[in-house]
Amino acid sequence: MRPGPNHPRTLRRRAGGLLAAALLATPATAVAAAPARALSSGIDDFGCRPSAEHPRPLILLHGTFLNPADQWQVGGPYFAERGYCVFELDYGQYAGIPLVHGIAPIEDSARQLAAYVDRVLAATGAGQVDIVGHSQGGGALPRYYLKFLGGAPKVHTLVGIAPTNHGGTATGLFTVAQQVPGATQVVGTACPACVEQFVGSDFNRRLDADGDTVPGVRYTTIVSRLDEVVTPYPNQFLDGPNVRNVVVQDLCPLDVSEHVLVGTVDGVAFHEAANALDPEHAVPTTCTDALDGVTGVVKGLL
Repeated sequence: MRPGPNHPRTLRRRAGGLLAAALLATPATAVAAAPARALSSGIDDFGCRPSAEHPRPLILLHGTFLNPADQWQVGGPYFAERGYCVFELDYGQYAGIPLVHGIAPIEDSARQLAAYVDRVLAATGAGQVDIVGHSQGGGALPRYYLKFLGGAPKVHTLVGIAPTNHGGTATGLFTVAQQVPGATQVVGTACPACVEQFVGSDFNRRLDADGDTVPGVRYTTIVSRLDEVVTPYPNQFLDGPNVRNVVVQDLCPLDVSEHVLVGTVDGVAFHEAANALDPEHAVPTTCTDALDGVTGVVKGLL
């Protein structure tokens, strides 16, 4: 039984464990907390009605240690400006730990996602949603929802940017942690989702059993060879029907995005995600699309 979230000892233990997790995954926490941005047109607007061009609302899912304001400063407006009804789920929180979200057990976060999808569908009148997520939000979390919580009929397309589909080693740091007595327990106290995303975890074994995908859903993974968290990077790929695996450096050899940047400011990744959402109107992704990420950062600062 987990202690009450507001117990001081519990908060201290979680804070200490969270520090340990942060040391193990420093690149994943490299994005500074951004100020909460005001809702812009088409973002988190439950009065938004999907257009004929984009008939499915789009749900964006942040990664571990992040929150929507950190994650989608560029991505949220990027998709809204292209005519999507965009919604951003904030999940995986613990009381008393602000801003650092996506750390609760993935099973609990998946139930949050299930409720949120139902809310978005009810509000918009749509029959299905699309999902674009980063890291946990593009891999372990939505895949659990699709596979175990009946989400498959409600999701048309899942796009995972740097997704934790088969776990990661953080360039070997997670592997070391698994070999240090008590380290996994310390990390798991503060961030159960972190331990669940270690390569070879019980969670990953359950998630991967009987195949990577579920019928009826289209999958795209968008990964960087320079990813230093979900390593080796092919662990991000999926195998199965209706799957497309993309490496950003194959689209733009000059792309230097690693795990965080590819999911927060990479215009190449966002353009390829837009192609995956609307393949009938796809435009080849090139290095020029990187400018969308740059201009998006500038807009966010104005």
